[in-house]
Amino acid sequence: MSTKTRGRSRSTVFLIVAALLFADANAALARVVRIEIVSRVDISGTFAGRAYERIAGRVYFAFDPLNPSNAQIVDLQLAPRNPNGEVEAVSEFVMLRPKDAATAADVAVIDIVNRGGMTTLVFDLDRKFRASPLSTDFYGDAPLMKRGVTIVALGWQWDVPPGANSLHFRPPHVGSPARPITGLVRSDITIDAPTTTIPLGHFLGSAVGYPVANPNDRINMLTVRDSPTGRRTIVPRSQWQFARQSGGPVVADPRSVYMASGFTPGKIYEVVYRAKDPVVVGTGLAAIRDIASYLKYDSGAIAHVRYGIGYGVSQTGRFIRHFLYQGFNADERGRAAFDGFFVHTAGAGRGSFNHRFAQPSRDAQPYSTFFYPTDVFPFTSVVTRDPVTGERAGLRDNLRGSSATKVFYVDGGYEYWGRAGSLTHTTPDGKQDVGFLPTERRYVISSAQHSSPSAWPLPDSGQIAGSAAIRGDPLDQRLALRALMSSLIDWVTSNKAPPSSSYPTLSQKTLVRPADVQFPRIPNLPVARIPEQPYRMNFGSRWNHGIIDREPPTIGEPYPLFVSRVDSIGNELGGIRSVEILAPLATYYPWQLRTGMPAASDQLVSFRGTFIPLPRTEAERRASGDSRPSIEALYGDRTRFLQRVDESLSSLIVRRYLLPEDSLTARNRMIDVWNRYGLKSN
Repeated sequence: MSTKTRGRSRSTVFLIVAALLFADANAALARVVRIEIVSRVDISGTFAGRAYERIAGRVYFAFDPLNPSNAQIVDLQLAPRNPNGEVEAVSEFVMLRPKDAATAADVAVIDIVNRGGMTTLVFDLDRKFRASPLSTDFYGDAPLMKRGVTIVALGWQWDVPPGANSLHFRPPHVGSPARPITGLVRSDITIDAPTTTIPLGHFLGSAVGYPVANPNDRINMLTVRDSPTGRRTIVPRSQWQFARQSGGPVVADPRSVYMASGFTPGKIYEVVYRAKDPVVVGTGLAAIRDIASYLKYDSGAIAHVRYGIGYGVSQTGRFIRHFLYQGFNADERGRAAFDGFFVHTAGAGRGSFNHRFAQPSRDAQPYSTFFYPTDVFPFTSVVTRDPVTGERAGLRDNLRGSSATKVFYVDGGYEYWGRAGSLTHTTPDGKQDVGFLPTERRYVISSAQHSSPSAWPLPDSGQIAGSAAIRGDPLDQRLALRALMSSLIDWVTSNKAPPSSSYPTLSQKTLVRPADVQFPRIPNLPVARIPEQPYRMNFGSRWNHGIIDREPPTIGEPYPLFVSRVDSIGNELGGIRSVEILAPLATYYPWQLRTGMPAASDQLVSFRGTFIPLPRTEAERRASGDSRPSIEALYGDRTRFLQRVDESLSSLIVRRYLLPEDSLTARNRMIDVWNRYGLKSN
């Protein structure tokens, strides 16, 4: 029997067993009502002696609209119900599970997938990206799997299109042809290349947009402007239509906007239209809750565990903040679904995860996707007061099911420039530091760009004209992430206290206004001064009920923002300073300017940083006018450089910001940086 045939027959058997397990379940309490296995195949090789299997399939959910734990799901009451009075949804999943339960840890990490893709792979070093996911090569050194952790990636996002490389979520729709539900939807996009078609979904068509209800509705409007807060100019209706063109004739399309004259690069375009066919977006939050609850509390679960930890990065880090704020951690029986969360590069954001016509793919970037409900008060875990609106609230006010849940908030330097990170620990008036709950820790990886490092070595093609700077920030933040995830698992499972929080603060004078950062003088390299700016926003009178009546929203006063102070080299202070910063050979800026782009060259590129090697010698430094110290002045030779590297690695290990087994990887990277940018004579 072939492997393929054997896998299929095992799937069939398991599906029958799963159905029997759930057949007698109480429908009013069974949230995961069925598991459908599409494939179940062994992963070749082992992870520290543990054999794993990869299971893929679908999870069928049912939500009770009358249950208090579901009361916050917008429009759930309007959704169609099954004979048991429940609302149904379906999610695709992938599970990586130890084959032998005796070798498994009692922990599941729920990978809250980002735009349909798995995210926990960021913890894996030495991955072969083109390898099969049924091979150990695909997972590299796989620290979670070496610990016996079960990893479950679950789709939750409705606007991810179905596809082989993404996990899709099918929520319930509301409204019908006889009783349609319509509402205002806004789509904006910054054009940096000529085009005649703009998709209404975010990320250049990779997300599904809501269809226009009536293309001829007078409320439909296209505007253009030159800056985020600039005056909008209405594009005459005769010049555009709901259509698309992709190499052939123009065809009508309720999810795209077409303009024959083309959209101008550098401009900000915004479409406001009356849409139809909303879905119950908030069931995605409930699905994440219920898969964790199912694994913990159902003894017949595919992979029954004692502890559940949620991991989310960027969009799904914001998802976790939203999840906690709205009290989703209590399942329909009031039990805690998750015991821990790793909130990665969320900054101060939440998102469009639970309102009518919500677009989960939308975010808030420095020069695109403006004025969505992403950076909205409250920002801090503990209660603060907004001096402008008078509102008092905290992100963790609703502790239902999560009073003991342990949370790591982990950002890089980029999140202070591009994701309003300082708002997570300063008062809304910008005058004081704000702490965290005893069950929380805050870590900032100094000088790191968004989410993951740029691939090393950086290509020569990325060099910024006229300067020594190269586009991309290769600071390998993954090493700190691995150490922190290990600490979170230990905190959750054995109550071992994690490392102390490490982040810039006002009181330590490591947090300053962007205009006050004293950057070093680097020839021909302008510096960042304009961060992504959140504003107070008014979405209309029904916003508290999850309905937007005002698009675009009315913009109020901006929130005060701060960023990290830098040292004489330009690297950030006040957080976890990795070996690249402790034994520097370069400046690692977590931001990158839009130099060379059609407009707004003083604004930031989304997500990416900048790498600027230090001058090699004092003579080179003086000749260029660079204010940073030279490598010659800092170390003199390779031997003294490596002494600094080894001292730095030891310090990071002692403070538990680096795993001992990762020290050789970090050391080898620094040797490679020296070989490329250090003194050539040593």
